[in-house]
Amino acid sequence: MSDLPRKAVTRTAKLAALPLGFAGRATWGLGKRIGGRSAEIVGRELQQRTAEQLFKVLGELKGGAMKFGQALSVFESALPEEIAGPYRAALTKLQEAAPPMPTSAVHAVLAEQLGEEWRELFEEFEDKPAAAASIGQVHRAVWHDGREVAVKVQYPGAGQALLSDLTQLSRFARLLGPLMPGMDVKPLITELRDRVSEELDYSLEAEAQRAHAEEFAGDPDVVVPSVVHQCEQVLVTEWMDGMPLSEVITDGTDEQRDRAGQLLARFLFSGPARTGLLHADPHPGNFRLLPGDDPDAPVEEWRLGVLDFGTVDRLPDGLPPTIGSSLRMTLDGEADAVYQLLCEEGFVRDSIELEPDAVLEYLLPIIDPAQVDEFTFTRSWMRHQAARVGDPRSPAHQLGKQLNLPPSYLLIHRVTLSTIGVLCQLGATVRLRDELEAWLPGFVPDEELPDPNAAEATGALGTEPGPQREPEHDTETGTAVVGAGLGKEAVEETTA
Repeated sequence: MSDLPRKAVTRTAKLAALPLGFAGRATWGLGKRIGGRSAEIVGRELQQRTAEQLFKVLGELKGGAMKFGQALSVFESALPEEIAGPYRAALTKLQEAAPPMPTSAVHAVLAEQLGEEWRELFEEFEDKPAAAASIGQVHRAVWHDGREVAVKVQYPGAGQALLSDLTQLSRFARLLGPLMPGMDVKPLITELRDRVSEELDYSLEAEAQRAHAEEFAGDPDVVVPSVVHQCEQVLVTEWMDGMPLSEVITDGTDEQRDRAGQLLARFLFSGPARTGLLHADPHPGNFRLLPGDDPDAPVEEWRLGVLDFGTVDRLPDGLPPTIGSSLRMTLDGEADAVYQLLCEEGFVRDSIELEPDAVLEYLLPIIDPAQVDEFTFTRSWMRHQAARVGDPRSPAHQLGKQLNLPPSYLLIHRVTLSTIGVLCQLGATVRLRDELEAWLPGFVPDEELPDPNAAEATGALGTEPGPQREPEHDTETGTAVVGAGLGKEAVEETTA
């Protein structure tokens, strides 16, 4: 693929061929079964072929199509194992790689954006891309002052391609349903379409990355590369080595998995408290596990490197207080108080009347990770939650259909779901409650908060506590874990 196809008809034809391909393989599978092969074997082959075609097309098209594929990839943990197996390799591959833009196109963008003498800005520039993303690719280089840098170059025509892809994908979203049993794919595409246009503006990305780099400078747990230079279609940042989280997922030790999971949870909750921004693209390709300057340092001292701030949710006051407050009250079994708060925040519509105890019973299993000192996130746990809330015959599913997700919570919902999906892929054991107590507004009652003026006051694990607003409910967070019930029906309504 030489470039991002600019004509909508070209991209539409490729995307439109996907459902036809699905139908063709179904016919092929029927023929194999008639020929005497078992349905189980044929089914697995069919799933594998479907995955290979889907992610090959999405990867080639880049743009919104690849962005959609990356979004799907973090939900892999919720798939039944018999389906997830054939998909897993293709999903992981999509997170880290895509066909490169030709060198001539890269040079043309650099000349247009940085000037014809752009090479003078670099001591070295590698034409072969180090990584590819949905709207651009990254090249390793050495800036003129000797710093190793990552140069993100936006694909020509990326903006038009993004919106065109997502519009086309939404037209046959129902056919992609088998990839995500129990989840409505269309609202995901709708939300992506509303959000990814921000990624085209590298000035917004640079602003968000600078804010994080300044806040986390010298932090013992999180590293964010500094911005070196930015213009409309080129973003230059300091280079970051390290082990990609996708590699930790496939080959990491238990210690590396646990450390990565703990830091990922810490960044999820501390980021909004410290910067007023929520990093909203938490797929494994955007994170690194860094051993630091001492390669022999114990894993407990490794840090989390964070990349790609193209999509952020702006939360100047941090996460909404409702999350922590409702989560705490759910853990305390305060059914009436939880229900009242959810009604006030719009999670229960005025026209709906529910039984508070039933709502509490619906929420408690989802927030298992917050009920204990440490919790091991597993694919089986997430599949269980997805099945419980996604089965149309279950009481949980019926109740979830009646709940609502206010539009202001949509991105928080998706980010939380995606992060928990990555934790389940890691199989990490995480002290989540420590992070909630340190960073989630309202999770700790006001009367239990430490005196902010006391020098000795520190948060969990030795970190400074974030500004304690009132929590929102990880209840909502928990529902986001599953992407069904509250996530499925409510998102559809609020994005209609």
